[in-house]
Amino acid sequence: MRMAPSLAALNVLWAAGLVASGFAPYDRLTWLAETAPVLIAWPILLATRERFRLTDLAYGLIALHGLILMLGAAYTYARVPLGDVLRDLLSLDRNPYDRIGHFAQGFVPAIVARELLIRLFGITRPAGLLAFLVVSICLAISSAYELIEWAAAVALGEGATDFLGTQGDPWDTQADMAFALLGALAALAVVGKMHDRLIAGQLPHGQKR
Repeated sequence: MRMAPSLAALNVLWAAGLVASGFAPYDRLTWLAETAPVLIAWPILLATRERFRLTDLAYGLIALHGLILMLGAAYTYARVPLGDVLRDLLSLDRNPYDRIGHFAQGFVPAIVARELLIRLFGITRPAGLLAFLVVSICLAISSAYELIEWAAAVALGEGATDFLGTQGDPWDTQADMAFALLGALAALAVVGKMHDRLIAGQLPHGQKR
């Protein structure tokens, strides 16, 4: 089966992004930790491209999320220049790029989880149940990531500061999960109907000829 153009574009973007972000990152260990989701997801997406081709929307959002992770990995989240611009523009007391990352951590998995629930398990009604399951999955992913950050803090001590990116906020963990929740809810509200139309165009098990 020919590779979907959206997945081919993802491959090009991620390859270029990894080279650019990994050329001279602020901290190599932090770069590896922050890009780990990309390095894990990439071979899975390639291995499943024939048996279960995702919608173009899902591939596009996954590609964007990967680039967000790579940018944060290159500078560390607290030092991303885009975040500094937003901080000054919005008169914030911290670099907000980390919040953007966690919003994406809810938005993108929401669409992927929604697609899997609909296409693999046939869960479409009631709509409230589907939304509840999607949001629950996204919060589970977010909480798992926070546990990983906690484990890194315990194992590395001060060496985990850049990876954690708390910027002195004692409520950083709760805020991160709140932004993931907002991202999941936003995904359902903003692109849910578009997602339904795209899924309707897919054959069973995602095989598109």
